[in-house]
Amino acid sequence: METQDFCKLMAKEIEKDDLKTKKQIADLRDSLIKKHRPNTIPSLVEIMTYLPRGSYNFVIKPTRTMSGVSPVALMTKPIPCPHGRCTYCPGGPNSQFGNVPQSYTGGEPATMRAIRNNYDPYLQVFNRLEHYVLLGHSVDKIELIVMGGTFTAFDKEYQEEFIKYSFKAMNDFSKLFFEEDGTLDYPKFKKFFELPAKDFQSEERTKKIHKKLLEMKGECELKTEQEKNESVKVRCVALCIETKPDWGLLEHGNQILKLGCTRVELGIQSVYEEVIKKVNRGHTIKDTIDSIRILKDLGFKISAHYMPGLPLTDKKKDLEGMKQLFSDEDYRPDMLKIYPTMVSKGTPLYLDYKKGNFKPLTADSAAEIIAEFKESVPEYCRIQRIQRDVPTKQWEAGVELTNFRQYLFQKHKPKCKCIRCREPRKREINWDKVEIKINEYGASNGTEYFISAEDTENDLIIGFIRMRFPSESLREEITTSSAIIRELHVYGVATNIGAEGSVQHKGFGKKLLKKAEEIAKQNKKNKMIIISGIGVKKYYYNLGYEKEGPYVTKSLE
Repeated sequence: METQDFCKLMAKEIEKDDLKTKKQIADLRDSLIKKHRPNTIPSLVEIMTYLPRGSYNFVIKPTRTMSGVSPVALMTKPIPCPHGRCTYCPGGPNSQFGNVPQSYTGGEPATMRAIRNNYDPYLQVFNRLEHYVLLGHSVDKIELIVMGGTFTAFDKEYQEEFIKYSFKAMNDFSKLFFEEDGTLDYPKFKKFFELPAKDFQSEERTKKIHKKLLEMKGECELKTEQEKNESVKVRCVALCIETKPDWGLLEHGNQILKLGCTRVELGIQSVYEEVIKKVNRGHTIKDTIDSIRILKDLGFKISAHYMPGLPLTDKKKDLEGMKQLFSDEDYRPDMLKIYPTMVSKGTPLYLDYKKGNFKPLTADSAAEIIAEFKESVPEYCRIQRIQRDVPTKQWEAGVELTNFRQYLFQKHKPKCKCIRCREPRKREINWDKVEIKINEYGASNGTEYFISAEDTENDLIIGFIRMRFPSESLREEITTSSAIIRELHVYGVATNIGAEGSVQHKGFGKKLLKKAEEIAKQNKKNKMIIISGIGVKKYYYNLGYEKEGPYVTKSLE
C-alpha cells in the first residue's frame, strides 16, 4: 500500500475509534502495518497531517513542554574553537563526522534539523514550529536554545544576524498562520507546508518550502524584530546561548544582553585546574569563577556543564568536585547538565583509550557517582540532563545506555530535591497546602534569594523567583541599591498566553514578584531590575515596569 493511502486509513480509524493516546495510535499503526504493508512506515507527525486540527491535542505526551515553554533548539554553522580542540571533543569542521558544529556528531536531532536547513536560523525556527503545530503543542511561549559550540566566539555580525533572523522567523510565522484573535489558520498552514504530502521527508517538498521561506526572509534589523516580538503570537520568552568561561566575561555578557539572551550554558566541565589543563579547555578555574560571578551580576541564569570521568579523576574526586559546585560559594549554578565523559574516534582521548591510558566511566560507575551526588543537590538547582543527547552508536566507549536517566533512578532511587524532580508535571496539587518559601544563600560574592511557591504536602514546586543582590554594579542600569530578578518561572504544561493552564495563569507569578519586591525593600533596595525574555516584557509593563536598556525596571521608593 502507498504510504499516503495508509496514512489516510490511519486517520479514518483514529477518528472513528476516537483514539486519544500515543500508545493507542502506535498500537493501531502496528496492527495495520501487518495487514496493509505500506511502502514506508510513517511517523506520528506524518500521520497527524491527515487529521483535522484539534482532533489530537492530547495525543502526544507533552514532555518537552511540561516546564511551561516550548524549546526550539538551533545550531550555528560549524567553526573551530579559537583555542583549538579539547581532547575529548568530537565533531567540528572537517571531523570524522563531516562538517558539523564543534562538540556535536551530526546524529543529534537538533544537528540533523540544522543540516537539513543549511544552518539557517530562519529555516530552522520555521521547521521546528511546523512540527510543534502538527503535534498539537502550543507555540505561544518559545525558549530559543542556540547550540553549536562557543556562540560568543563568532564575530558579532554573525551573532546578531543569527539572532535577528530567529526573531523574524517567529514574527513571520505569527503573521502568516495566526488570525488577530490568536487562532490558527490551519488550512493555510497545511497548504504552505505542502500537507498532507505523498512523501513527508522528500527532498522535493523541503526544497519547495525553503524556496517560499527564503523569498520571505528579506532584510531586517535586530531591534525592530525584537520590538515586534513583544506582541506577536509566537513570542520568545527566553533565549539561551552556549559558551566557555573565557568567552563569558563582561564584554561577552554585554553583547548577549543586547541580543536578548537570558540564560547562559557555561561549559565549566571541572573544578580542578590540572584536569581542565590536561584536556586543553583553554581557560583557567579563575576564568570559571569570574565568568559565573559576572554573568550572575548582569542578571543571567547559569546552567553549568560538568563532566565526571575526565582524565586525572576517579570516583572520589568526581564526587567531591560535583559537591563543591554547591558547597563553594564561587560556583552555585542555577542549573546543571552532567555529561559523563565519552570516548569518540578522531580525538586525542580516543588514542589514550586505545593505548590503555584512559578508562572511561561505565553506566554502572557513572550512575553510582551521580545518584550519590543528586542527594546533596540544593532545592534552588535544576538538573537538566545527566547524559548528552547523542546516539550511543556515535561513541566508542563510556556510558553505553540511551536510557541512562531511567536506569539510574530505577537502580539507585536517589532522593533528589532539585527543581526538575519536584515539578508538578501531571501530579495533583493540593492548592490548600501551597506556601511561599524563601531560601537565602551567598553566591559569587552576592546574595541570592530563591523564592518559591510549593505544595508542602506533596513536595511539588509550583513556581519560583531567583533574585540577586549583585556583588558589584557592572552597568549603568544596575545601581548599588538595585536588586535584580534573574528568573521568574511558573511550572506546568505550556498554555496559550491568556488561556488557563494546569498551573500557569493562576496568579503565582504576581504573588512571587510581590514577595521579591517586599524582600528587596526590607533590605533597603530602591530599584528592581528584571532580565526579561523579549516576549515577556509586556507582562512586566502591565505590572508597572518600564524598559531600561536590555532590562525592565521599577522604582521601589
